[in-house]
Amino acid sequence: MGPGGGPAGKVHWRNMREQLELVGPRSLGVSLLTASFVGMVFTIQFVREFAKLGLTRSVGGVLALALSRELTPVVTCIVLAGRVGSAFAAELGTMAVSEQTDSLRVLGTDPVDYLVTPRVLSCMIAGPLLNVMCFSIGIAASTLLAQAVYDVPANVILNSAAKAVGGWDIATSMIKAWVFGVIISVVSCAWGFTTTGGAKGVGESTTSAVVISLVGIFIADFFLSFLFFQGQGDALKQCM
Repeated sequence: MGPGGGPAGKVHWRNMREQLELVGPRSLGVSLLTASFVGMVFTIQFVREFAKLGLTRSVGGVLALALSRELTPVVTCIVLAGRVGSAFAAELGTMAVSEQTDSLRVLGTDPVDYLVTPRVLSCMIAGPLLNVMCFSIGIAASTLLAQAVYDVPANVILNSAAKAVGGWDIATSMIKAWVFGVIISVVSCAWGFTTTGGAKGVGESTTSAVVISLVGIFIADFFLSFLFFQGQGDALKQCM
C-alpha cells in the first residue's frame, strides 16, 4: 500500500510521457552529434593505419565492431548522464529540500511511484533506442568521411561492416545501453531524493550523481564486456 492507503507500484503515465520526451527526443540531437564525431575521429585513426598495411577493406568491420560493442553505448550514456542524470538529481533535490515530496505523501501519493519510477522506466526504454540511432549515424559519418577524404568507397566500408557485425553485437550493445540507463536513472534519482542542506546540497547531489553514474557506467562496461566477449574473436575474419 502507498502512504495514503492507495495501491503502491502505480505508474503515472502522464509523468512517464514527459520524462520519456526529456530522455528521448530532447537528448537525440546532442547524442547523434556526439556519435557522428566519435565515428569520424576513429575513422581518421583507423584508415591511416590500415591503409599502410593494405587492409583498407577491413576498416568498416573494425569501425562497426568498435562502435557497436563499446563506443556507441558508452558515449551515448555519458551524454545522458551529463544531460538527463544531472536534471533528475537537480529536480528531485530541489523538491526534497523544499519539502514538495512530503506534500505528495500528505496528498496520498507515493513519491517514488510518482517521481522515480517514470524516470527509471524512461531511461530503460530510451537508452537502447538512442544507442541504435547513434550507432547508425556513427557508421554513416564514418563512411562519409572515409569516402570524401580518404577515397575509400562507401560500399567497401558498409560491406565490411555488414560482414563483421552480427545480431549478437547489436543485442549486447542494446543490453549495455539498458544497463547504463538503469545506472544513470537510479543513481541520479537516489541522490536527488535524499538531498539535504538547501541549495548547496542540491549542487553537491547533482555533481555526485553525475560522477558516480559515470564511474558506474565504466565499471559495468568492463564486467559486461568480460561476460559477453570472452575468448578469441573471429568477427574480423569475415571481412579480411
